[in-house]
Amino acid sequence: MIKLAELLAIAGFKLTFLNSHHNHERLVKFNNIAAHSERYPGFEFKTITDGLPLDHPRSGNWFLDTLEDTIELKMKESLREVLVNSSPPVDCIIGDGVLSFALDVAKELGIPIIIFHTNSPRSFWVSYSIPDIIQAGELPINGTEDMDRLITTVPGMETYLRCRDLPTFCRKLDIEDSFMKLVVKKTRKSLQADALILNTAEELDGPILSQIRTKCPRVYAVGPLHAQLNTRLNVKHGESYDHFSNTLWEVDKSCIFWLNKQPNRSVIYVSFGSITSTSREQLLELCYGLLNSKTKFLFIVRPNSVIGKDGEGEDVVMELMEKSKDRGYIVNWAPQEAVLNHPAVGGFFTHNGWNSTLESIVARVPMICWPYFADQHVNSRVVSEVWKIGLDMKDVCDRKIVEKMVNDVMVDRKEEFAKSASEMAKVTNQSVNVGGSSYSNLDCLVEDIRIMSLKKLTK
Repeated sequence: MIKLAELLAIAGFKLTFLNSHHNHERLVKFNNIAAHSERYPGFEFKTITDGLPLDHPRSGNWFLDTLEDTIELKMKESLREVLVNSSPPVDCIIGDGVLSFALDVAKELGIPIIIFHTNSPRSFWVSYSIPDIIQAGELPINGTEDMDRLITTVPGMETYLRCRDLPTFCRKLDIEDSFMKLVVKKTRKSLQADALILNTAEELDGPILSQIRTKCPRVYAVGPLHAQLNTRLNVKHGESYDHFSNTLWEVDKSCIFWLNKQPNRSVIYVSFGSITSTSREQLLELCYGLLNSKTKFLFIVRPNSVIGKDGEGEDVVMELMEKSKDRGYIVNWAPQEAVLNHPAVGGFFTHNGWNSTLESIVARVPMICWPYFADQHVNSRVVSEVWKIGLDMKDVCDRKIVEKMVNDVMVDRKEEFAKSASEMAKVTNQSVNVGGSSYSNLDCLVEDIRIMSLKKLTK
């Protein structure tokens, strides 16, 4: 969201980035927000409550579990207040796809609204299609022996989507499950917006974008946003321009110095994102799989990311550090874009969050996919079966499989994966260059926002 806001600031818009108090405090703690405001004088941050107490852990599935009964009620009124009191008046809203209450407020106040879905387009399309999957009798899933059955009722994905590749909430036996119904409701409601923004390129997701456009004709594919932002900043200011960080964790840059000492494409980067939690047993299997592979690795283990009491799993991490001194490096959090673009990195062991997936594609780094939840199960299938730039390890966590997959990506099939990742990176990076599909789509978005603003003024 921040990268999109930066792109619109570069285009000359005056804009307000509305965030929760909790997330904004973390942004301020770990990033230079003052310098950000200096660079973009028309860019301001404002905050409202997310409706949760300050000491709430905000990890795992907490968000959708509390969305309608707590978050939306409080945030809707706060959003309305911000918009009513805005001076000058707001001409256009760009809302997060999950926070669909923004649609209600925009409609009430007569403000044009564009919804930005930050998850993958294929995951969005699967969520939209869930009622059709149920109607066709393809859900619920009938036990573990049913997991590899093909799902044939998601247009454009009939040949590769299995039961196990659906979002994890689809694994529940109750097709009236409130969580599943909520996701479908949010997804379908977002099509009431004036337009959709998706963080992808026509070259990555063209067939699915065509399907989504049958339901919402105005879809702007402007991604990968981090690459688009790099292009626009370089065009405007030159290659050496300093890019802002927007991390919510404290970055340990010592890992870059460690990577500087390693041979090209010799290190696998292991990170499962900002909210994935693992059990102590899973962490053990991952660690010993890495150790047994004999490959160099950079492993991100966030504090308190192991399920259990505080400090759970620290003994496993200490044991791993002791046994891998010569070829492993462990930090709490890393500057991911810089790591993926480092010449020493040859693979990415990832949870397949959409940002991580896009960053890996742009950096030409093959993936081992171990999805956790949300859109990640869909993404991992696409990485392995459609784009063929990685391996899918979903639903297992076994040291022998970890070892084999690391060896496949980093040794035995290294050149095969490097070639396919390089080809995918080439077309994706071309899309954000001047004249590319995503570059042109962003220009169209900017122009259309200006037209919306003018129409609102003349009403």
